[in-house]
Amino acid sequence: MSSAVRWGVLATGGIAATFAEDLRSMPDMEVVAVASRTDASARAFADRFGIPRAYGDWAALAADEEVDVVYVATPHSAHREAAGLCLEAGKPVLCEKAFTLNAREARELVGIARERGVFLMEAMWTYCNPVVRRMTELVRDGAIGEIRTVQADFGISGPFGPGHRLRDPALGGGALLDLGVYPVSFAQLLLGEPDRVRADAVLSPEGVDLHTSMLLGWSGAGGATALLNCSIVADTPQTASVTGTAGRIEFPRGFFYPERFVLHREGHEPEEFTAPAGTALRGMQFEQAEVARALRAGETESPLVPLDGSIAVMRTLDAVRDRIGVRYPADEVTPG
Repeated sequence: MSSAVRWGVLATGGIAATFAEDLRSMPDMEVVAVASRTDASARAFADRFGIPRAYGDWAALAADEEVDVVYVATPHSAHREAAGLCLEAGKPVLCEKAFTLNAREARELVGIARERGVFLMEAMWTYCNPVVRRMTELVRDGAIGEIRTVQADFGISGPFGPGHRLRDPALGGGALLDLGVYPVSFAQLLLGEPDRVRADAVLSPEGVDLHTSMLLGWSGAGGATALLNCSIVADTPQTASVTGTAGRIEFPRGFFYPERFVLHREGHEPEEFTAPAGTALRGMQFEQAEVARALRAGETESPLVPLDGSIAVMRTLDAVRDRIGVRYPADEVTPG
């Protein structure tokens, strides 16, 4: 790898544009290539961001020897195909969330990466955020005692018509995989994989979830529960809280990319924690920095976003879909 980390971007939608924009302010990183299913889309994206090479097929990007790592920004219905193609070519991958459509596909991607010794990471930017990392340190050090409850929600009001990707089962539509992955990932960051999953939902005529409520449970000392919600028909508070036997932590709106949180403990004034002074990074730049660090260190997995954790989140999302009756065409595919 050259001194600068050279990125390839696979797909040209809104999330890819945000990624490319955030990367512009990162030192020693650059986007050198972009790929789409059409030459026109790739070229338009390349012209917009000053990217030197544009490809009208994914395989060309995977074969580009001057690309150090590929950011997969397709809808999650194509993550298995796109990320798998790059990993098979020996190319490190940062793959958007939800990691895949289901746990089977997640296991397949992780299997390819581990078999070939190639770096792979889910783009769960929340886990890389310094404010979230500080929260996990406090929880681990016993600042709020033993966790008893987690609450988190992520809902947007739309509206999304029947032709939108969020209403299309073939594209992994619905609130759960697009938005619910954040509350679930937040809870599992703190508590690991639950052993009890309950859920209820309102489904669209197409059979995807418009709104889903989840109650997750963990056995063990004292037990813990998480009450989580996601929606594509209601603008929810988008907040999160963690309550323990000795206090609680509250995140304001935008908990999945927070700038601050407040620690409440009996007998103490509320303590506000913010990003370290001088922190100029925002948004996706935290995960970009973590990928660059891992690649330079020769690591094939990130300790901040472990692959086994990504698989575990997908198992929980699978269990929720089972409870609410949402199935995707890819669920019926028999592994080859």
